[in-house]
Amino acid sequence: MNFELTKEQQMIRDMVRDFAEKEIAPNADHVDRTGEFPIETFKKMGELGILGIPFPEEYGGSGGDTISYAIAVEEIGKACGGTGLSYAAAVSLGASPIYYFGTEEQKQKFLVPLASGDALGAFGLTEPNAGSDAGGTRTKAVLDGDEFVINGEKCFITNAGYARTITVTAVTGKDDRGKNIISAIIVPTETPGLTINNNYDKLGVRGSNTSEVILENVRVPKENLLGDPKAGFKQFLYTLDGGRISIAALSVGIAQAAFEKALNYAKERTQFGQSISKFQAIQFKLADMAMEIELARNMVYKAAWLKDQGKPFTKEAAYAKLFASEAGFRACNQAIQIHGGYGYMREYGVERHLRDIKLMEIGEGTSEIQRLVIARQLGC
Repeated sequence: MNFELTKEQQMIRDMVRDFAEKEIAPNADHVDRTGEFPIETFKKMGELGILGIPFPEEYGGSGGDTISYAIAVEEIGKACGGTGLSYAAAVSLGASPIYYFGTEEQKQKFLVPLASGDALGAFGLTEPNAGSDAGGTRTKAVLDGDEFVINGEKCFITNAGYARTITVTAVTGKDDRGKNIISAIIVPTETPGLTINNNYDKLGVRGSNTSEVILENVRVPKENLLGDPKAGFKQFLYTLDGGRISIAALSVGIAQAAFEKALNYAKERTQFGQSISKFQAIQFKLADMAMEIELARNMVYKAAWLKDQGKPFTKEAAYAKLFASEAGFRACNQAIQIHGGYGYMREYGVERHLRDIKLMEIGEGTSEIQRLVIARQLGC
C-alpha cells in the first residue's frame, strides 16, 4: 500500500485545515472554559460538506473515503479536541450505522440530513451497567403492533443533546441459546417519552455535548429497526471498529497540536544562555513525540485503507486506537513537562490537550478492551 495522499485527499486536508485554523482554533479556549457546544461551527462544517465526507453524493455526502475522513478528524481535533470528538461521533456513530445497515428508505429519511449537515446524529450504546460489557445491555424494545416500545437508560452519549436522531441499542428477544438479541433502532429525539439530560461536568473535551438519555415507553415505528434484528450486536461492533479509526485520528490531531506548541516553546525558551531545544534531555522528548505521532498516523491510514478496500480491519483499528491514544497521552504529558511551570497554566494551552486526550484511552472501548480485541484477533 502507498501512503502518499491522492490529490483529492490533499484538497480535503487543505480545506479542513484552513477552516479549522480560521473558525475552530480561535474559539477553542472559549469552548473549553464554558463547555458551550459550538453549534454554529457545525452549521458551517455542514455547509462545506465536512459532515458528509465519507458518504456518497446520492445521500447528501461528499463522496470521499475513510482516509479523507480520518484526515479531517485529525485537523479538527488539532484545533479543538471537543469539536473533534463531536465531529467524529456525528459521522462514525451518528450517521455511519444508517449508511452501513439502513434500508434505502431509512437512508433517504435519516442519513441525508446527517450527511448534508442539516442535522446531527448520536449512537446510544453505553448504559450505567453496560460500558465495556456492551452485551450487558438492559434497555428493552418490545414490539406492540406496528411499533417498538422502548424502555431504558443510556449514559455518556455524545451529541445527544443536539441530535435529531439517536440510534439506540436494545434487547428485542432471546436467541436459540437463550442469549439476548440486541438490535439497533433509530429514535427521533422529538419522540414522546425520550428525555435528554446534559448534566455532566467533564475533565476535558468540554465543548463536546455528552448526555444522559432516558427512554420511558418511547414508541417508534417498527420500520425504524436498523439492519438485521438478530445481528444488532455484530452491526455495532463493526460501527465501533470504524469509530476507533476516528478516535485514533483525533488522538493524532490533539497530540500534534501539543507537539507543535512544545517544539516552538523549546526553540524560544532560553536557560543557561541557550535555547532549551539545544539540551539533549529536551531533544529526546521531542524526538520521541514526533516519532510516535508519525507512527500513530501511519497506523490510522493503514486501518482506514483496509476499510476502504473492504478488507478486515478490526485488529488494525484496535492497533491504531490503542497506540494513538496512549502515545498521544505521552506526547501531551511531555509537552507540559517541556513548558515547565508555564505548561501547567491555562494560557499556554497544552494542559487542555492533556485533559482532552485522556478520554481517547477510555471512549470507543478502553485501552484494556483494545488489548482484548487484539488478543482475540491473534487467536488467543
